[in-house]
Amino acid sequence: MPKTSYLKNLSRTLRAPFNRQWSFRRLRTYHEERRSVPELVNWAMTFGGSGFLTIHTVQKHSEILALAQEVAQLKPRIILEIGTARAGTLLIWAGLANDRVLTCDLFHSPAQIPLLEALPPPDSDCQVSLLTGDSHTPEFKQRVASALGGEKVDFLFIDGDHTEAGVEQDYEDYKEFVRPGGLIAFHDIVAKQAIPTNQVYPFWERVKRSRDYKEFIDDREQTGFGIGLLRVPSTSS
Repeated sequence: MPKTSYLKNLSRTLRAPFNRQWSFRRLRTYHEERRSVPELVNWAMTFGGSGFLTIHTVQKHSEILALAQEVAQLKPRIILEIGTARAGTLLIWAGLANDRVLTCDLFHSPAQIPLLEALPPPDSDCQVSLLTGDSHTPEFKQRVASALGGEKVDFLFIDGDHTEAGVEQDYEDYKEFVRPGGLIAFHDIVAKQAIPTNQVYPFWERVKRSRDYKEFIDDREQTGFGIGLLRVPSTSS
């Protein structure tokens, strides 16, 4: 590990007890009342925190709000997310799901886990399960299948590997877990991207053809962001 990364992680570890105290105090405020969908999104964007205990969503407000409203209409029981990152979207899904949210990432800090597992509202039956590992491996896919126990998810959010091959593999591997009539969403679908490895756009342009889809894009000329949404055909179609 480079020296700068080592020192940064060491600093985060030393400050973790103080950050934990602040974050759980913030979470208690969040839990004081049931939040509307717009409030969930606002909290996801402004929860804050420091180090490993930060909760923040790197999303355009109008885009993630539109997606959250679509998901809320499903009254989802189970949500599967590929890519936890700073857990802002996890906060939203934990406020919407009635049963479970499975969130997957290459790394979850041990300091972060108790906070993320505590995100669902106190009066909710929702439970958060954090699955750590590479979503592209057969072993990880089997872990997801085992965690679901044969049940289907209402909504799949793919926001992990942004390379064209990576996002396509996540779609092909995990779409089978979505129930008929459920939703699948992708982040960073616009053509112009600041990071060369953000390559969701060409995949999105292919996958949306002849499909029931929506796009939530704040500004067609923007760099980065944009959300694409697919509806899985129902059994009656």
